[in-house]
Amino acid sequence: MDALESIAAATLYEGYLLWPYRRSARKNQQRWTFGGVYPRGFVEAARAGDAWRVQTQCLVIGAQPVPEVEVELRFLQVVSRRLARVALDGSLDFVDELRVGDQRILAWDEAVERRFVAPGCFSVAAGEEREGVEGGGGVIVRSWADLSGLVDVRLERLDESVTRVTASLCNTSQWSGLDRGEAQRYGFMSAHFVLQVRDGVFVSLTDPPPELAAEAASCENLGLWPVLVEDERTMLASPIILYDFPRIAPESPGLQFDSGEIDQLLILNTLTLSDAEKAEVRATDPRAREILDRAESLSAEDLGRLHRAIRALHVLSRSHEDARLTQADYRLAELEHPTPAFVVINGAEVREGSNVRLYPRGRADVFDLALNGKLATVEAIEQDFDDRIHLAVTLADDPGRDLGMARMPGHRFFFSPDEVEPVR
Repeated sequence: MDALESIAAATLYEGYLLWPYRRSARKNQQRWTFGGVYPRGFVEAARAGDAWRVQTQCLVIGAQPVPEVEVELRFLQVVSRRLARVALDGSLDFVDELRVGDQRILAWDEAVERRFVAPGCFSVAAGEEREGVEGGGGVIVRSWADLSGLVDVRLERLDESVTRVTASLCNTSQWSGLDRGEAQRYGFMSAHFVLQVRDGVFVSLTDPPPELAAEAASCENLGLWPVLVEDERTMLASPIILYDFPRIAPESPGLQFDSGEIDQLLILNTLTLSDAEKAEVRATDPRAREILDRAESLSAEDLGRLHRAIRALHVLSRSHEDARLTQADYRLAELEHPTPAFVVINGAEVREGSNVRLYPRGRADVFDLALNGKLATVEAIEQDFDDRIHLAVTLADDPGRDLGMARMPGHRFFFSPDEVEPVR
């Protein structure tokens, strides 16, 4: 799978099902949280802040008169998986759970991937499929609602070489109820665009060139954010904000549906599930079963690769007389600046335990007025990342001074050396 398809798949299924991958888990009661585009009637009636329209805008540097841009819409459609027992007369008795031999299946909402080439109107007819359960006595009924939508693509020439591309998606499905769970059946879940240009290159909106900064800032993105993928000829307009050229870690064994989490932790936590929990995972969703089976099949070497990865090594020179010092060498030198044991103020050494009088200069807050002229004791000398020195002090007349000595907020204050005077 190439970079585009792997990132698009991760985006498409982000949040589809979260650890512990059980239907009964509370976090899996509220699903389809990314990139949902709902029927306009529902959005306007429910007023819940959901979107019925999303849009992406980006820039292309291309040939005359306008570049050729291909736009593809991708999303998930909710598929209701119901379960039924078959009566002697052939009628169906719908149930929440089916057990046939060792097989256990739970009623659940699955999803099917949909792709449409833009621009234009598109639709999906409502349908139903039935699948007999091996061993007899039960049937799985999968059904989906009818969908309709409109994708509009516009190209606007800004100058002789720059074109603004606008792609928008509207959900025109005719459903206007108030139940969000039912509305999801008529929605486009995890909706995103894949844009590809043949005779030009896209401009990064995350880090545009200075000469196009104003044009990039004027692009209006609603519910989507475009990022470069693979090369500058491909853009992914994602409902999740990504950086340019995102990629899946090569150590990752497969999708976990939670890209913000650490694969190793997810896999180890999955392996610690009880037998009953694992049985529910397998009964919940085929994709959840795949995650569990994959985790249980990993070798010690596979798990070791998840634990650590070194992407690159750089040898830092410690010879500052070398004329070829790199930027990394200077960063190392900065990190090697130790925090001083004392500072000299008005000819006197001020160190931990020294008494000082406070004269705040910044007037940063009301404490500056309250602490002006107060006697204090230096508890520590701190140095920030810019090598600036700060004195951590506690007040001599503070009844909670012991809390300040324990680094508790409200009893420990920071001042620069020019805001204190030594008390001799």
